[in-house]
Amino acid sequence: MLESLITSKTRLRLLVKFFVNSKTRSHLRGLAEEFGESTNAIRKELNNLTKAGFLVKETDKNKIAYKANVAHPFFTNIQEIIRKYLGLDKLLEQILERMGEVSQVILVGDLSKGIDSGKIDVVVIGDNLNEDYILNLSNKIEEMIDRKVVLTLLVERMVSTGLILFDREEVV
Repeated sequence: MLESLITSKTRLRLLVKFFVNSKTRSHLRGLAEEFGESTNAIRKELNNLTKAGFLVKETDKNKIAYKANVAHPFFTNIQEIIRKYLGLDKLLEQILERMGEVSQVILVGDLSKGIDSGKIDVVVIGDNLNEDYILNLSNKIEEMIDRKVVLTLLVERMVSTGLILFDREEVV
């Protein structure tokens, strides 16, 4: 659906890259290599998004790195749209609905780095998690969002390098 609104595939991929995880930073050549596109096509879209204020440039040694502009008035809105486009909103809703005492939902793997590989890896941390529900949940979510979903349950708290989608302590 978002493809009909944002007709440039490169621009959409860049929005996913930078707005799934606002800590993501990348440079022109790395993006061109990752996307398999020319540096000119990537440069054009980076310039457009930077000029509009959605991205900001940072000097990183001799390279220019780009990142999402978290101070932009539409940052939160764009991030929500991208997360809905990827199906993360439905995934989170289903997990919290009947999973038990969920303390954190952590996005890991490719998508946490802004790479839309069609697979969503999520770690669910909490106590008294409903394991029977989780067995059926992956298939149900995959049908809803048309992406492969891999859910991992952890009972005890752990430190993760993934992107935390939900942390009950932050909500309370």
